[in-house]
Formats: sequence, C-alpha cells, structure tokens
Amino acid sequence: MVELPKGRPEILFPLFAELEGLDGIGPKTAKHYKALNIETPKDLLLTLPVGGIDRTRHASIREADLPGVVTVEVEVGPHRQPAGRGRPYRIQVTDAATSFELVFFHARGDYLSRILPSGARRVVSGRVELFDGMAQMVHPDHILPPAEAADIPAYEPVYPLTAGVTQRGIAKAVASALPRAPYFGEWIDLDLLKQQAWPAWPEALEQVHHPVGPDTLSPSHPARERLAYDELLAHQLTLGLARLKLRKAKGRVSAGDGALRAKVLSSLPYRPTGAQARAIEDIVADMGQPVKMNRLLQGDVGAGKTLVALMALLVAVEAGGQGVLMAPTSILAAQHMDGLAPLAAAAGVQIEILTGRDKGAERRAKLAALKSGEIGILVGTHAVFQDDVDFDDLRLAIVDEQHRFGVRQRVRLGQKGAAADILVMTATPIPRTLSLATYGDMDISVLDEKPPGRKPIRTALVNSARMEEVVEHLRQAVAEGRQAYWVCPLVGESEAVEMTAAEERFKHLRAALGEGVVGLVHGQLPPAEKNAAMADFVAERARVLVATTVIEVGVNVPNATIMVIEQAENFGLAQLHQLRGRVGRGEGASTCLLLYRSPLGETAARRLQVLRDTEDGFRIAEEDLAIRGAGDLIGTAQSGLPRFRIADLEGQTGLMQTAQKDARALLARDPDLISPRGQSARVLLWLMEQEKAIKLISVG
Repeated sequence: MVELPKGRPEILFPLFAELEGLDGIGPKTAKHYKALNIETPKDLLLTLPVGGIDRTRHASIREADLPGVVTVEVEVGPHRQPAGRGRPYRIQVTDAATSFELVFFHARGDYLSRILPSGARRVVSGRVELFDGMAQMVHPDHILPPAEAADIPAYEPVYPLTAGVTQRGIAKAVASALPRAPYFGEWIDLDLLKQQAWPAWPEALEQVHHPVGPDTLSPSHPARERLAYDELLAHQLTLGLARLKLRKAKGRVSAGDGALRAKVLSSLPYRPTGAQARAIEDIVADMGQPVKMNRLLQGDVGAGKTLVALMALLVAVEAGGQGVLMAPTSILAAQHMDGLAPLAAAAGVQIEILTGRDKGAERRAKLAALKSGEIGILVGTHAVFQDDVDFDDLRLAIVDEQHRFGVRQRVRLGQKGAAADILVMTATPIPRTLSLATYGDMDISVLDEKPPGRKPIRTALVNSARMEEVVEHLRQAVAEGRQAYWVCPLVGESEAVEMTAAEERFKHLRAALGEGVVGLVHGQLPPAEKNAAMADFVAERARVLVATTVIEVGVNVPNATIMVIEQAENFGLAQLHQLRGRVGRGEGASTCLLLYRSPLGETAARRLQVLRDTEDGFRIAEEDLAIRGAGDLIGTAQSGLPRFRIADLEGQTGLMQTAQKDARALLARDPDLISPRGQSARVLLWLMEQEKAIKLISVG
C-alpha cells in the first residue's frame, strides 16, 4: 500500500490557501462562496463556467440580431432625469449608425454623470431590446472608456452564482487564482494524452476559464474532457490502492473437495445457468488464493444468487471452516434461511439463524454451537456483529444488499474472522459506469440469465380512476386461490404518512374482500407483528398483503402472482423492478399492475413505459441512470458515490472505463508510485483530496 506523505506537498499550498488571498474576496464574500462548495482556490478553479455570452464588438447595434447582447462604442448624449419615484433614468447615446437609450432604475444621477459624462466616448455592453420602437439597453453589464475596453472578453464565461457572488467577482477571483496552478508533471499516460489531444493541466484550466465560443463549453472539448479525466483517474487510483491493500491482506486458502457441493447439485431439479456456473467458478478460484477475496455478486431479481451464495458457503465448510450470510433486515434473513435450509440439509450441513430476537437460553445454545464449530453456516442480521458472537473458524462472510450496511459494520464483520473472504451481493442491477465508480476496488461477477422455469410477468399501466375494477379483479383471483401484494404509495421521506396510507388501503380492501383475507406490513410495525403478518401470507392464511416498500427485496412467496403498485409514478425504476420481482416465482402466470394518477408527467410516463416494455434489470438500470442521474440513482448520501465537480458519470462512461484501465496499469507497474509519473499521480491524489478516501476506502 502506498504511504502518502504525512501532509500535503508544499507545491500545493497556494491552491489550498484561504480564498481571502484572491482578488476581490474578503472574509464576508468568502462565506458566500461556501454556498457554491468553494472553499479554496483549487475549488474555484475546478468550478467551470456553465455558459457564455458573445461580446464581440460591433460598430452599431444595427449589425446585431435584436433582442440580444451587443458590445458597441458610443458617444454619450443628454441625460434625462426620472420624472417621479420609480421612473427610469435615461441617457441617450449614439453609435456609428444610430441612437438608442441606456436605461437605469433606482440609479443615482451623480454616479451616472461621473461614469457616463455627456460628450464622452464609452464602450457599453449589454442586452438591447426594442421598446415602443426605441432600442434600449437596460443596466449595461460593462461601461468602460475605449482605452480600457480590451478588458471585455470577446466571449465571456458565465459561472454558477449564489447570493453575494457576482459574475465579475468570480471572473476577477479566477484570474488571480490561475497563476497558482503550475505544471506538476504529467499523471496521465503520455500515449493516451497524445491520442486524445488533451492539453497539460495548467493549459486546460486556462482554456476552460477563457472560452472562445460555445464549443469550449462542451463536455467533449479536449480541455474539459482532460479535467474530467483527472477526477476519474484520481478516483480509480484510490480504488486501485484499496484493491492493492486487499490483495496484500493475508487471506487463507479455503479449498474444498467439492463433495458437499456435488450433493446439493444432484438434489436440484435443474442445472445452474451459465452465469451461475461462471460466478461459482470465480468465487471458488478466489477462495483458493492466499489473499482475501473481495468480490461483488450482482444479480437481477430472480437470477439465482441464493444458489451461488450457498456454493461459496459450502467451500468454506468443505475447507473445515464456517460461513456467515448477513442480511439487512430480519425478514430478509428469514427468507434466506428458508431458501438455504433445504439445500444445506441436502449437503448434511448444520445451518442456523441469529437475529436480535434470539434471547436467553436459545441464544446461548446457538452461540455455543457456533463457537464449537457445530454450526457450519450462520444466517443473520447485524446481530452477528455483537461482541459475544464468536466463530470457531470463520472463512467466508457474505453481505447481502451491502449498500444498507455502513463500511464500519462490514469491517467489524471481517474482524470476526481475521482473514475471512468477503463476498458482497446485491439484487440491484448497477449500470457499468456506476459499478466502476462505486465498486472499482472489487472483482465483479454478474448473473444476467434467468434460471429455467421463471415465467415472464405481464405488466400493465392502469389509471387510478379504475381502482374498483382492480379490486374486483383481486376478488376473483382470491376466489381462485391466488395471492397478491398491494404496495402503497411512496410518500417522500415520511414513514408515518406511508403507514397511514397503508392502513387506509388495508381497511378499504378488508371491507371489500372480507375479514382475515388481508394482511398488513409496514416499517412502523413492531417486528413481532411484521413477522406474524408475513408468516400468515407465506402460509396462505392471508391472501392479500398490503405493504409499504419493506417487501422490496428478497421476499419469496411462489403462490403470489399479482403485484399492485399504487401511485407507481412516485417510485424509482429500480424500486418498481424490485417490487415486480416479488411475483413470477411459482407456476402460475403473474401480473404486475402499475396504478397511476393522471396526468402523468413526461419523466414518470417514460419510467412506467420502460418497465412495461422490459424485464431486463440491467436495461432498466441504464434507463434509470439516463432518467434520474447517478446521485439520485444510488442515493448519494449513502452510496459512497464520489461527487465530481466536472466529470459526468452518465455522459462519460467511456472515460471512467479508460481511467480504470490506466490506473490499474500504472499500479501494476509502479505499486508504490515512485516513478516520475507515480510521483505526479501522488500530487493528483492530494490535489483531488483523496487522502481521506485512501484511509477509509479499504473494507474488510
């Protein structure tokens, strides 16, 4: 693992100094800049213009397309003071071909006489519009004597603003910050730099802050692309360093003879899919290495992650050790237990579940059996982290839906078995760019085939006005012995409001379908009631389960063939896809009804149509990324997704892939970053403030 110097290199000090050292920024203004996430000269330089204004000089406003911005030299004529309060102050001016007016509201006459004395020549620039046939420039952006007019750029950058920060202020501050960005050596591969025709870092900054036309503002402009690449490269280097550290982390060779796995496979009524077989092969190979496994298993709804997870756990048991599978909720842990128990029984391996509900003698007995090595496979919630939980020989930790666990929890789990291999599973298909951004330090196995026998799900869009027809459809289905989920609206962040919505719908359906037919689960219910309601539904005592999104992941009831999602327009695509995946698990033909309220917005309509048209989770994830953007897609706060100032994860997938290849190639040749390019790469890591990430990012 690279040891970065104890502190930031001195050459970077000017870029990380206080903002107050820049032209036009005092303590008060510096506070305003914070609202734009600008706290240092480096932040300012990486805040790029979002637009531009053409201020090319014209001889007369007649040469320009009006209304529009015009820059022109004029002779100042007579001033007309306002006739009453609130009336504008007008100054007549004449250019090379015609006269027009400069108009000011709430202006002081003495100030205007000073900067625009009658008879003087001035260069003015601003928006000219026709008003009652007369051309007017209201509040010019620039008023300068001709000798100083060269200060007006032919194409002026437009920066994002906030209260207390002006365009002119930012431009001035940027001009004084640019000399603080010298050449630090090149951290990008020189062949790539040449091939892409990218400028060096200081030139790239100069070019983006002095655009010469709209092209310079495009993300594909070489200067902008290079700066985006710098961010992506720093990020991928950080992930690569974490990966190197994991590679060096002493693991244990866990190699089994395959006997237990063979027993399970021979008990199955089907053969694993090609994707499952490949993933199992990858995991077996990783576990047989003396370094720690750090792999992500990504599978679409119903792609058969459970079987792959069990095979991995059995490798640990065959090698004389134990495995643990950890889920974020007790409902999910119980589902995993139900799925794994018959398979573990076929292999003759003892499997047990441990959740926060285990108390007293029962809990003590489980802990003793775990410590003695009697229990080969443990399934549980974060209760498996508790200090009194000791394994005899933990070889493999599988974390399901890991984005719901904090990094600290994953580390604590790894500590239960000092050299345990780590396998992370997710049922959320992640577009390639995002998996590179979020899991670039991990090896990735993807399950992108459906196991045989999974039936397609018919998806229909239904207007909420037809609610009673839907209830009638449900009544018939229940009479035929079928089961259904009814998912209630997602109400922003308020679980209390969602609970109310679910309770109202529960009462309505109970009145329509009869007592005892309808069950209810939501996040606010005590765990015992939640589990009882789920158990009633699984045992087919309840026919309809009214729920909030607590049933999103992992719930498995093969007899449930109908999924109704109310106000489907409020849900994200990935969430709708996950919810739909709760049906279509048994023999019966399944239906998903997306109830929506009119009128549907354009984005919501696009989301629902995508869902109607495809069941491919990866295609849905790509569409979701295109519709919502990266931050929203994973929920930036808890995703660990990097926040880039310049790079755009949706639009620059190719750049991210190149950055990963480039970072891995550099670290393979120079793992300690001591070559000239390696030294520059260290500067890049400090420049992009990745030192925190390097300390935090390693997991396990």
